[in-house]
Amino acid sequence: MAHPPSKYKEFEALREQAVALRRGGYSLRQIRDELKIFNNDILNQLVKGEPPPEWTKRPNAKDDLRARARELRSQGWTYDRIEAELGCSRSSVSLWVRDLPRPEPRYTPEEQRALMQEGLAKRRAADNEERRKTKASAHREIGEMTDRELFMAGVALYWAEGSKSKPYDRRERAVFVNSDPGVIRVYLAWLDLLEVDRGKLGFRLLIHESADVGAAHRFWARIADIGPEVFARPTLKKHNPKTVRKNTGDDYHGCLVIGVARSAHLYNRIEGWWSGIVAQAERRLG
Repeated sequence: MAHPPSKYKEFEALREQAVALRRGGYSLRQIRDELKIFNNDILNQLVKGEPPPEWTKRPNAKDDLRARARELRSQGWTYDRIEAELGCSRSSVSLWVRDLPRPEPRYTPEEQRALMQEGLAKRRAADNEERRKTKASAHREIGEMTDRELFMAGVALYWAEGSKSKPYDRRERAVFVNSDPGVIRVYLAWLDLLEVDRGKLGFRLLIHESADVGAAHRFWARIADIGPEVFARPTLKKHNPKTVRKNTGDDYHGCLVIGVARSAHLYNRIEGWWSGIVAQAERRLG
């Protein structure tokens, strides 16, 4: 739809003024206030094709990074080093410096592998030291354990790792199985706290058939402070040739099974203790 001639002349007159102001360094807000044009669509039409003055342009946050990336590339840095130095993505680095000539390799492939291995070793050492500090700090936070704290820890430990009766298969006997020496020591300390006679304890090894059973017996005898002759006949797990075992080597000692003879009363107390802990937790949850 064509504009009436008067309207067209009016628009052109306003456009001339707007263009003159734009070229004079005015922002859109300043032009709007000067010409009293408060319709954004009309205002944009009046200055269409005229670039904004430099002072109104927002600075690009990545301009400095781009300049630095180009500087480093000119010095022969690789994409990886620039990416690590500037903390930006590889795609950004590529976009910024891909027109620059590729630098000559500073190292042979063998030297590069050696440097990479050295860097990885330093990183692992730093990570290991950080883990050591974290664990040492957490260890100190435990402090002196009270009997009640050991009691509560033991109940939770048994319910997580011990055998449990089922409604359809009641087996009211305390039987505990684990492969962690620390867990075994805590469990034995808990049984001592409960004044369970050590003479009622039975020990059996659950281990892969290809392992060194004798060495495993000696290992667990030291952990549990018992003689090797105390162990019952071990339960050997047969090897499945379709699986790849990871629990091998000198650190593999199988699992230690600790049973308490005539322990139906103890087992029922454990069930009751655990239900009490659950009830208290549920009260906290509301």
